[in-house]
Amino acid sequence: MTGRFGRQPTGRGSRVFARLSRGAHSVAGQVFALQGVIVLLLIAAAVVALLFQARYDSERDARHRSLAAAEAFAHAPGISSALISTDPTALLQPLAEAARRGSGVDFIAVMNTDGVRYTDSRPELIGRRATGDLSRAVAGQAFTETFRGEPSDAVRAIVPVRGPDGAVVGLVGTGIEVENVAEVVEGQLPLLLGAAAGALLLGTGGAALVSRRLRRQTRGLGAAEMSRINEHHEAVLHAVREGVVIISADQHLVLANDEARRLLGLPEEADGRHVGDLGLDPRTAELLASGEIVTDHVHLAGDRLLAVNVRPTAQYNGMSTGSVVTLRDSTELAALSGRAEVARGRLQLLYDAGVRIGTTLDVVRTAEELSEVAVPRFADFVTVELLEPVLNGEEPSTAGGVYTEMRRAAITGVRADSPLQPVGDVIRFVVPTAPMAAALDAGHAVLAADLNAAMGWRAQDSQGTRVALDYGLHSLISVPLQARGVVLGMANFWRADTPEAFDEEDRSFAAELGARAAVSIDNARRFTREHAMAVTLQRSLLPRVLPAQNAVDVAFRYLPAKAGVGGDWFDVIPLPGGRVALVVGDVVGHGVHAAATMGRLRTAVHNFSTLDLPPDELLGHLDELINRIDQNETGIGIVGPGGEAANADAPEGVAESAGVTGATCLYAVYDPVSGRCLMASAGHPGPALIRPGADVEFLELPAGLPLGVGGMPFEAAEFLLPEGSRLALFTDGLVEDRHRDFDAGLHLLGETLERPGRSPDQACADVLAAMLLPVPSDDIALLVADTRRLEADRIAEWEVPGEPAAVSRVRNAGAAQLAAWGLEEISFTTELILSELITNAIRYGSAPVRVRLLRDRSLICEVSDGSSTSPHLRYAATTDEGGRGLFLVAQYADRWGTRYTERGKVIWAELPLTGGPEPLAADPLDLDALEDLAW
Repeated sequence: MTGRFGRQPTGRGSRVFARLSRGAHSVAGQVFALQGVIVLLLIAAAVVALLFQARYDSERDARHRSLAAAEAFAHAPGISSALISTDPTALLQPLAEAARRGSGVDFIAVMNTDGVRYTDSRPELIGRRATGDLSRAVAGQAFTETFRGEPSDAVRAIVPVRGPDGAVVGLVGTGIEVENVAEVVEGQLPLLLGAAAGALLLGTGGAALVSRRLRRQTRGLGAAEMSRINEHHEAVLHAVREGVVIISADQHLVLANDEARRLLGLPEEADGRHVGDLGLDPRTAELLASGEIVTDHVHLAGDRLLAVNVRPTAQYNGMSTGSVVTLRDSTELAALSGRAEVARGRLQLLYDAGVRIGTTLDVVRTAEELSEVAVPRFADFVTVELLEPVLNGEEPSTAGGVYTEMRRAAITGVRADSPLQPVGDVIRFVVPTAPMAAALDAGHAVLAADLNAAMGWRAQDSQGTRVALDYGLHSLISVPLQARGVVLGMANFWRADTPEAFDEEDRSFAAELGARAAVSIDNARRFTREHAMAVTLQRSLLPRVLPAQNAVDVAFRYLPAKAGVGGDWFDVIPLPGGRVALVVGDVVGHGVHAAATMGRLRTAVHNFSTLDLPPDELLGHLDELINRIDQNETGIGIVGPGGEAANADAPEGVAESAGVTGATCLYAVYDPVSGRCLMASAGHPGPALIRPGADVEFLELPAGLPLGVGGMPFEAAEFLLPEGSRLALFTDGLVEDRHRDFDAGLHLLGETLERPGRSPDQACADVLAAMLLPVPSDDIALLVADTRRLEADRIAEWEVPGEPAAVSRVRNAGAAQLAAWGLEEISFTTELILSELITNAIRYGSAPVRVRLLRDRSLICEVSDGSSTSPHLRYAATTDEGGRGLFLVAQYADRWGTRYTERGKVIWAELPLTGGPEPLAADPLDLDALEDLAW
């Protein structure tokens, strides 16, 4: 072959041509060509985009310049007056030309409203009408547009010129011709082309660098050569412990690594031979030659158990290249995986036991959870026996040595029928060689793999064991339940339907399961004991029977929380004058401390109630008392002998835990004479009030802080209650719980209380039946009281004038009233007390003085006056002429005292309705002479 000039090509030229040809077919050459095309396309697109952008920017700039020039000329001074002159052209043409040159636009034309030009950059156009739509400018609107037509295409702006009156008197048109706009873009074209050329050079250079780097890494190989090399070298992994076999599309062996040759027993010259000629068993040969997708297929090849995976290789030029087979020896793994699966199941069972056992602090329920968690994953039947003291929450005694009997607490099985003794039966261990007794004696789990051979177990109850063996029970593990070295009970794991007997590994697992369950049972036992102690303390501090009184018909309910006794309490306290105090309160917290705090508060309320204070004052005194208790117990505010805080050496958290802060209380006083009820609350919800024939109303009381917080006074609210009204006082545990909010609880309580025709006791029962949750999280105290009114014929009142002579008249009137009531037996005692109280009220008190007799469960004598001076009991000497008045009152009355009102005080005395033994007197008493005795 000759060259272009008839010469043979030199050797150097042929080598270059060959290199270029080889480079064009290599991966590096193909990548270079592709990058070059991409760079060229990107640069071309960028140049076109920039040209369009430049043209758009130029045209937009022309619009803005034209509009600015037109606006400036149209609003220039004198333009409007020149337009209405006799010769507008003479006046405006020089101005328009000067403005055109100054603004850089191609033309400025001034026109009348019909579009006839007064001025123009081309004089020949003056007097001629401008083409195009000028109606918008005539209407007073300035606008810009790209005009196509005579005399030339231009980007122009039309602006109206307004006269002094605001009317449009002319138009100003400015613009730049389109060809001048294009010249601006063409002026930028060399720069754009230069930038494009530079970018092309940079892109080509970058592609060359990438191609050079890729050529060095691929050694100039083509795609097909690299694919073949990768297919051989990546597939054949001689070092792995997994056999790899490559089968071609025509079922010939392409490659097999050393592990595959070992597992399949391939001959040395196996490469390239047909799969059927490799000497494999027919099933293995068929599997390798099938080409079907197989995943973890367990295949028996000779004496080996192989896990086989078959995958087709990637197609090349649209044709299948065969398949890749991986082989893994799972002969030993099968045995290991079985044991691992069992261990994994045991670990999961232990985890489930930790989660499911001990979810409640109930001993029996914890035993049931132990039996439920082990069936059926570990045993077919599980029985749990516990000692009697454990079931009662008591500490089991170890003085008796080995335990011989327990009570069955739980049984769970795969079938409902069971030959084992039911829950509640006493299980006795009388044969020392029986698995149960042996486990208790040894202190660890005992395995009886074959119950047929367990003679000690069979001797313990020959008839019962025969039934159990006939039922199918054949294997047993007995585990003593021990915590802190103390035996709590026994867990027995039985197998019946499961054919495998228990082994030593099962015994170890059962011991671990029993140890975990024993801790939960012991925790539940200790909680049961503490809960019982707290309940006992709580009930001993609450009223067992309500005091006798006639003001209200009352019933109550108290339920401790399942999770721990709290500090809820209630009380009914009779007060002087036939009145009664209804109290309900709640101490935040649970346990013995809360119960003890409740008892202290209840005692304090009783003590303060003897002072006959209004509810708000009583709560104030109670709050102050609690603050003092907190300071004494926590040491806050108390300074030691050396000036240091009294609790400086106390362990951290001790002082805080001893306080009483957080108690609430509702105190209500009902007067059956007037029907008025005075209430005050210290952070406690108000009571429910049901008036006769009315709906349930939850009373809104003045908000008060809980007791012990301090700093704010309490306020009382007064309500007038018709006879037969019902009050329901409760703690928040009745209406509020984590499953029910406070408002929903109040609504349900209101619906329950509004049912008519029920006694207070029936109302209490209905409320608890409707509102009690299965497991209440807080104590519940409920007090339901139906109010009564003292009949008018049981009340006698007199106004006493401020003179001594009135004493005898009131005394006589009182005696007459007692005769009308049939109480002549106590008439003398009553007259004596009235004489003393009225005489001293007149002498030492202030007006008005009133006397009131109330016939209730006892006879109540009340003498009120406007003075707040408090009398006190004196013991007069033998030589004193006075001072025996209150002493006589105290001797003859069952009780007496003083209570203060808003405008004075009331001195009262209570006498039994039947006369009792009177104090011996040397001489008969002269009631008139007693009026001269002093306090």
